[in-house]
Amino acid sequence: MLLPAGGLGMNSMMDDMNLIQQAQRHHLVVRELGEEIDLEIGPGDDDPAFANTPLIGGPPREPSAEDHDESKNMVMVSQLPSDDQDMSKGQPVKRKKKVVKRWREEWADTYKWAYVDVKEGTARIFCSVCREYGRKHRRNPYGNEGSRNMQMSALEEHNNSLLHKEALRLQMASKDKIIADKPIYVKALMSKTAGSIVEAALKRDPHEVEFIQSLQEVVHALERVIAKNSHYVSIMERLLEPERMIVFRVPWVDDRGETNVNRGFRVQFNQALGPCRGGFRFHPSMTLSITKFLGFEQTLKNALSPYKIGGAAGGSDFDPKGKSENEVMRFCQSFMNEMYRYLGIDKDLPSEEMGVGTREMGYLFGQYRRLAGHFQVPETPGSFTGPRIFWSGSSLRTEATGYGLVFFAQLLLADLNKDFKGLRCVVSGSGKIALHVLEKLIAYGALPITVSDSKGYLVDEEGFDYMKISFLREIKAQNRSLRDYSKTYARSKYYDEAKPWTERCDVAFPCATQNEIDQSDAISLVNSGCRILVEGSNMPCTPDAVDVLRKANVLIAPAVAAGAGGVVAGEFELNHECNSVNWSPEDFESKLQEAMKQTYQRSLKAAADFGYQKESPEALVHGAIISAFLTLAQAMTDQGCV
Repeated sequence: MLLPAGGLGMNSMMDDMNLIQQAQRHHLVVRELGEEIDLEIGPGDDDPAFANTPLIGGPPREPSAEDHDESKNMVMVSQLPSDDQDMSKGQPVKRKKKVVKRWREEWADTYKWAYVDVKEGTARIFCSVCREYGRKHRRNPYGNEGSRNMQMSALEEHNNSLLHKEALRLQMASKDKIIADKPIYVKALMSKTAGSIVEAALKRDPHEVEFIQSLQEVVHALERVIAKNSHYVSIMERLLEPERMIVFRVPWVDDRGETNVNRGFRVQFNQALGPCRGGFRFHPSMTLSITKFLGFEQTLKNALSPYKIGGAAGGSDFDPKGKSENEVMRFCQSFMNEMYRYLGIDKDLPSEEMGVGTREMGYLFGQYRRLAGHFQVPETPGSFTGPRIFWSGSSLRTEATGYGLVFFAQLLLADLNKDFKGLRCVVSGSGKIALHVLEKLIAYGALPITVSDSKGYLVDEEGFDYMKISFLREIKAQNRSLRDYSKTYARSKYYDEAKPWTERCDVAFPCATQNEIDQSDAISLVNSGCRILVEGSNMPCTPDAVDVLRKANVLIAPAVAAGAGGVVAGEFELNHECNSVNWSPEDFESKLQEAMKQTYQRSLKAAADFGYQKESPEALVHGAIISAFLTLAQAMTDQGCV
């Protein structure tokens, strides 16, 4: 079989890279690069349009026996006498020729709805909406001969099919993006017992990528614990199944009078230690998988804190950005119409998370008060944690998580006989947590140089100061881009579509969202000189990134321990003594520092008990998870099989 030279040889690696970039741009999952998509056998030559387009090349294919026979036939024809050759010219040669089609970069633009997967041993092009491949829609979507006209005709036919239309209608109703299933990273585990726990979770919830990733990290940390006591296997299996999952419809009317529908979530993961505490997140990416992962992480975080409380998480795929005050209010009221019956001081108290601030919490609590018929619950004015708008509470609730991260990092540095003075710190995100991290870093003499948003990152080589942070808050309050910062401070620079992990640094604070640091970002961090990573967001590193950081001996302060400041402050608010006393910022910080110190020491002690050296990059991560799990396991054992 003759293949165009453009798809092979020296350009193959560049072609593969271009394909991956195209796939990422269009949310495609492309597997088996260079594999044959389909094989059609029929008379005639290849379509000229296809032949002139370079193929996405894999390694050069060895000629098959059939190809060798074809080439021999071609040689025999050329050696015929001239008369026979004239006869052969007059009569078309009837022979079957293979037409090989591969996934091309051109098709990534044509088929933004498509992705490649293997079905019954053959690679096919699937629809990302209805998960069916071309022949299920009566015609191969990439055309029998690879012709672009036939491709487009098949695409039109595909889009007009009833199956696709129904899937698309459901898709638009939920306002989800068309994204193919993400591949699940399965971590290698040392023991078969630990592996069986992960296998059972994969079998039960195969599409919940974020939750599976989170539980794999936890099971990996608990391998030595499970090996010592097989009783913990059944405890772990119960722990991984949430006590209650609530999924509901949230209809609301926008300013144009049109009805919109979003999906609401609340996962009350575990209440063995007490009533649930956990945030509400409003973001378009919100799914049940993310809600479960956040609830699982919150359960461990709460168990590790000095307070014995349960864990939960919730929210909606509603995006408050670009919405008017009235639209946000109407959505929050509709959300609470369903949610209120599951909340209360002895049940579940929500707090702020991404996309939910003082405004949203005020609207949510107002509707809760209206539906519940009272304002005051036992010993606690109001029943939501978070910045109180017209009800009392601790004065530094919003600062607690960010300040707690820096306090935790300071404890880690102190054990290394170092401090923050003069250290370059990179911070991702530009929300409440990130900006409060900047504040406390400045107070400790560090040099924070970056913040980021969804479009890129801002670097100020001179470092931020309190005046600059105030300006950043003003920019965020007005929903402006961080790019506007560089118009005022000329020596700063904003980089579009980039992350801050390439900047030279000593300590990194990822405070944006889950999986914001991938393998290439981790390599950049190591090459930039980073020695400590403090997790401000839940699960900020992909599994590949974690492996890179551990091999490079980068010390990781896990969010389960370092992010406990918000839990501590929330419990201060709900404490009767705290509500009757106005805490000064100094008193509050002193209490917060003491709580973070207890969390740090508990993590190190648990790590040491199971043989992890203090200097190991895994010590804090594994120690925090072990300590939290043992606390939960004891409570679940005492309470029986419930």
